[in-house]
Amino acid sequence: MLKALRDPSEKVLAWLLLTPAFLLIALIVVYPVVKLIYNSFFDLRLSGGANLGQFVGWLNYQDALKDADFWHATQNTLWITLITVPGALLVGLGLALLANLPFQRKWPVRLALLLPWALPLSFCGLIFAWFFNTDYGIVNDVLRRLGQHETTMWLLQPNWAFAAICLTIIWKTSSFMALILLAGLQMIPRSLYEAAEVDGATRWQQFWQITLPLLVPSIVVALIFRTLTALQTFDIPYTMTKGGPGNSTETLAMLIHKTTIDYLDLGYGSTLAVFMFLISMAVTAVYLRRVGQTA
Repeated sequence: MLKALRDPSEKVLAWLLLTPAFLLIALIVVYPVVKLIYNSFFDLRLSGGANLGQFVGWLNYQDALKDADFWHATQNTLWITLITVPGALLVGLGLALLANLPFQRKWPVRLALLLPWALPLSFCGLIFAWFFNTDYGIVNDVLRRLGQHETTMWLLQPNWAFAAICLTIIWKTSSFMALILLAGLQMIPRSLYEAAEVDGATRWQQFWQITLPLLVPSIVVALIFRTLTALQTFDIPYTMTKGGPGNSTETLAMLIHKTTIDYLDLGYGSTLAVFMFLISMAVTAVYLRRVGQTA
């Protein structure tokens, strides 16, 4: 054994080099997930009760499947994902194409792409909550100047509040999508476009036959990261509406926060987090399968 450590083979050396990474992953990824799943099988209501710490098996999962708040929050989360991910992709693609144009000075354009992404999520939520404020918000002020006499209560009506949240998320996340797509655009050889121009292809044909097909791997990567963060949406809805009016804009992450922090029910909150983890893993598996098909 000592001789192998002094003069390791390639296989032994590989394991020695990978061991610290495996230990780090086990510490910061595997252990929290295992602990989360473990806690979901126990009664961990810190607010009181004689059954604290008692093993309850699948009871928390059964309660979750019967919980109308869980299904409502999951539905809101899925709707936010289905609306904001394609929206951010389309806006981000437009911004990436714009930033990829042959400007003499490209850094101001690319700096402008970074600004929304660099702002903290909660700060964006507060800014847009002010924009959509019923009394002194910019949006209502512009609408009044355009001739609309009725005041729209953006954050006080469920449908309008949901729309305002989705618009905010798209504005915030489209720059992230644009940066990834911009990197993909710069990997496309210029010679392909020159050859297409010689063959008489229009700009629109070049986009559909060259740009978009070669950009698919970057699009898939951007969608993976954006979808996972969309499924965990918390900051912007929380700062804009606190889940209101009522619980009409409450997401699954907000319900987990309310269950664990406000109600001090760590067991049931862990169960809800396990469901979020399973949904995220299912979506990731679908994307990775798509990556394997395009590879």
